[in-house]
Amino acid sequence: MEKGTLYLVGTPIGNLEDLTYRAVRILREADFIAAEDTRVSGKLLHYLEISKPMVSYHEHNRRQRGPELVERILNGEICALVTDAGMPAISDPGEELANLCHEAGISVIPVPGACAAVCALAQSGFPSGKWCFEGFLPTANKPRRERLQFLKQETRTCIVYEAPHRLRTTLRDLADCLGERRVSLSRELTKLHEECLRMTLPEAAAYYEEHEPRGEFVLVLEGAQEDAAQSDADRMQRAIALTEELTAAGLTLRDAVKQAAKQTGARKNQLYQTMLSRENE
Repeated sequence: MEKGTLYLVGTPIGNLEDLTYRAVRILREADFIAAEDTRVSGKLLHYLEISKPMVSYHEHNRRQRGPELVERILNGEICALVTDAGMPAISDPGEELANLCHEAGISVIPVPGACAAVCALAQSGFPSGKWCFEGFLPTANKPRRERLQFLKQETRTCIVYEAPHRLRTTLRDLADCLGERRVSLSRELTKLHEECLRMTLPEAAAYYEEHEPRGEFVLVLEGAQEDAAQSDADRMQRAIALTEELTAAGLTLRDAVKQAAKQTGARKNQLYQTMLSRENE
């Protein structure tokens, strides 16, 4: 191992047998371990019979703790960064520490491990030659609507994380925006109650109205058909242009949107929100 190095150590997302021999060695030989939650990582270290100094590094202390960790590494210490489950720095505060280390001239070395997004993508059977990762969708209304509209046009397979208490709302929103697009729902990956369901978004929304969502979910969304995505985009652009013409002619925004949506076939609510966003820019 190299002194003065940051190692990004992948940990299991459920099944402890997925931990690699190399990951165990790095955890044993590192000078200290930076963990998202020291209690969670402490259980893993106890299982491995590893006693090692730990320091917390998470979303709420990253700005203060990051420079402290960089200073320790610059002084020659070896840091192993772990998250609660999976690869650190993927949809995780570790990305900022990795960036700080690069800027300080510190070597950043990945120690590959399980990644829920990649596992779910492979499990889905959807095209994997081109795909995109969205992480968690925004919870605030405006940015959430903007991301959903982006996904509506996205032709690549797309991966979204979701917590059980927000799953029903997310599936309803996706079904409303993306229509009959297919989705693969991977739940509790590598764990005892692992499950994978594949159906259309409206079917998934209806299914989870009847069944209580349990565990963490990875949603793999089928990409839009390129012709359909282009058609929707063109329709919306025509509607935006017509709305601007009508408002310039003296119509209220609401009346202009109503008329433009009727003439172009664009969705009225989507067009109205788009115009409001443009006004606020």
